[in-house]
Amino acid sequence: MRAIPITVTALAAALLLTACNGGDSADDSAATQDSKPAGQGGSACAIDGVAVQVGPANAAPAAGDTGNVPVTLTNRGAACTLNGLPAVTLHAGSTSAAVAPDQAAKVQKLTLAKDAAVSFTLTYVRGEAGGEKSLAVQTGTFSLPGATATHSFAWSYGDVALKGAKGEPDASVSAFQQAGD
Repeated sequence: MRAIPITVTALAAALLLTACNGGDSADDSAATQDSKPAGQGGSACAIDGVAVQVGPANAAPAAGDTGNVPVTLTNRGAACTLNGLPAVTLHAGSTSAAVAPDQAAKVQKLTLAKDAAVSFTLTYVRGEAGGEKSLAVQTGTFSLPGATATHSFAWSYGDVALKGAKGEPDASVSAFQQAGD
């Protein structure tokens, strides 16, 4: 009776480790991952160990519309682990605002084999250009779980609407999802 759950678990692990990016896309960076072991599955994934592709976006066309910016990470080194959510910050001049996780985002531990890819999505509501309840975002940054190093990307998707009494961005970030074939 126990063979079935173990077989299913082994099959799921094998599929997770063999997922790959079929992309012909350009990468923002491609560096070698530090391969210090940190338990099963290798060390935590690091920004300098993954190739990053931001977009193409499904940009919000007008104020009040919702847009999505996908971010794909491809592991370029030894197996590494993602255990948590990406931390995203939007920057507008001297103002920075953290993006909250999507309410449906569920943390899962993912192990990335060499050349395996994952993605996450930044969803935002476009604000009125120059409006009081808008953030004129110029760049975005994100870090991986448990890391402080960040990756910066240009923001060309318009102002982001602000919400709540504290004026947080009307935006959210999803959990990591397997990408590719």
